[in-house]
Amino acid sequence: MVFDIKRFAVHDGPGIRTTVFLKGCPLRCIWCHNPESMLHKPEIAFHPDKCIHCGRCLEVCPLDEGRKLDREFCTGCGACTEVCPSGARVLCGRELSVDEVMAEVVSDKPFYDNSGGGVTISGGEPLAQPAFACEILRSCRNESIHTVLDTTGCAEWDVLAEVASQADLVLYDLKCADPRQHYDLAGVSNEMILENARRLAETGKPMIVRIPVIPGYTDSDENIGNIGKFVSSLGDSVRYAELLSYNRLAETKYQQYGYSDYKLMGLDPPGRTELLALAEILTSFGIWVCLGGDIIRK
Repeated sequence: MVFDIKRFAVHDGPGIRTTVFLKGCPLRCIWCHNPESMLHKPEIAFHPDKCIHCGRCLEVCPLDEGRKLDREFCTGCGACTEVCPSGARVLCGRELSVDEVMAEVVSDKPFYDNSGGGVTISGGEPLAQPAFACEILRSCRNESIHTVLDTTGCAEWDVLAEVASQADLVLYDLKCADPRQHYDLAGVSNEMILENARRLAETGKPMIVRIPVIPGYTDSDENIGNIGKFVSSLGDSVRYAELLSYNRLAETKYQQYGYSDYKLMGLDPPGRTELLALAEILTSFGIWVCLGGDIIRK
């Protein structure tokens, strides 16, 4: 179940990349930038500003009484999106085979080769579809394409180990150091996530740790300091840590997909001064830090 294939991506690993976004995630981060990735099923995005009220969507809806996008009953069949003349309704999520994904991926191989890029599997959480993610990565390696796994690490170790074995590099998200805070903000504890990070580092797999900076939630000196202490214990497997600044681009997505409980509406992103201060905390542990594409060293 794929919800997007983004070509010419430059923020999901080295070089020019194609990022394959898989649907489904066990976390419920209150700042999630891709709410359309949470559920492992097709969904309909509704853009009210584009709707011309032609009624065609109601005419083709297979549900009784032609309900007007009642998400409690909607099956995500996409019939309404096919007849919508204005693009007000868009289907998000489609079942693809490995061959279908590879047909799109391989077409850009010259760009990967010339830029040191490749393919990144992201989400959602790719480990929620481990066999599919693993086979895509394996197929890419068979084509001599560099592979990256972008993961929260929220899965049983055997699952992570199998998928990561087909990745040349792992982007590993660490959000909160405290298990209780992690549960409150992401819906799950981080105990398995941290243990998986330790075990993955022990294998020598190259890793980049990514830390979302969410003002008022993950940006305290204490949290960043505790993450820095943990990352420094992982050894040379970690190339650097990357601070990911919160942005407001996802606000409209929550409305489009019918989520009315987005808690961060109107939250301002962190400033450059604050990010530099957090980077300084991390570098105090001997960690290289990537901020806006620039590497900061102690």
